[in-house]
Amino acid sequence: MAEHQGDRIPRVKVGAQGLEVSKLGFGCMGLTSIYYDPIPDEVGISIITHAFAKGITFFDTSDIYGPKTNEILVGKALKKLPREEVQLATKFGVVKIEADNMVIKGTPEYVRLCCESSLKRLGVEYIDLYYVHRIDTSVPIEETMGELKKLVEEGKVKYIGLSEASLDTIRRAHAIHPITALQMEWSLWTREIEQEIVPLCRDLGIGIVPYSPLGHGFFGGKGVTETVPANGFLFSPFISQGRFPRFQAKNLDKNKVLYARMEKLAEKHNCSPVQLALAWVLHQGDDVVPIPGTTKIKNLDDNIGSLRVKLTEEDMKEISDAVPIDDIAGDRIDEHHVRCSWKYANTPLRDGKPSAY
Repeated sequence: MAEHQGDRIPRVKVGAQGLEVSKLGFGCMGLTSIYYDPIPDEVGISIITHAFAKGITFFDTSDIYGPKTNEILVGKALKKLPREEVQLATKFGVVKIEADNMVIKGTPEYVRLCCESSLKRLGVEYIDLYYVHRIDTSVPIEETMGELKKLVEEGKVKYIGLSEASLDTIRRAHAIHPITALQMEWSLWTREIEQEIVPLCRDLGIGIVPYSPLGHGFFGGKGVTETVPANGFLFSPFISQGRFPRFQAKNLDKNKVLYARMEKLAEKHNCSPVQLALAWVLHQGDDVVPIPGTTKIKNLDDNIGSLRVKLTEEDMKEISDAVPIDDIAGDRIDEHHVRCSWKYANTPLRDGKPSAY
């Protein structure tokens, strides 16, 4: 590997099939999302290249981000980077997102169409890690995985991942072809996967890629030290009535207490609350690679700084105790959106939509 400033960032193995990535990844969604403050393409590209210069080599996108435009942007950035040094992850399966409506599709024909389309948009010959973004429960996961296995055999995909998958789906999918990574929401205030999902992944040798490791920005001060934009992601139209419950006024006032506790602990560790919260996720194990995203270089550098925060087992317990699950006000996502989460991954769908929609 060529020498660059980021050689200081540790590299870890994700899964048992040989994928090696930077210990901290980068979630690219916000670089083209209409739910965040829009930024010019050249700024988004500069953020990706800056992340690489700092040592981040693991970049995460999806065909639904934009939609489509995020992969195009990432593809432009990749042309400025040595392809063999980048681990590129993208996803398929979410056809479209509307108000209270996420259309999901996992047929073999759709798998192949999406993969070939993503390859063209990204301008690459292969995808390092290809995720099933959401599970289409109207199609047996064995059929979806069967086509993904063919794509691996053809060299178009190197490794297969799942996102928001249930225990049963993970087991069944892994029996068809080894799953390298599972992408799930995991942060100090979203810890439902710890009881069963994480142990299963470790039993099967599956790496864990936490998205929203900072609680959708809460531990970076969103809603506390930073105002939540009225037209921002947390109030976007594809979330029921435009809200994440934890950021609703009635819950946010209670949750601010958690942030205050993290501020005090951050002072103790000589870091920012965002760095402490991200360090907590990073310390969950060598098989855990969070992918925080941002549209600002300063925030990216702050996130990278979390790698310098060293925590003992006692520190980890103290941080966990500062944000006890029972003290968190509000659900992580609304009652409609949760129907597309792992808890409902075995719920029958009608016309590609969760039956609750």
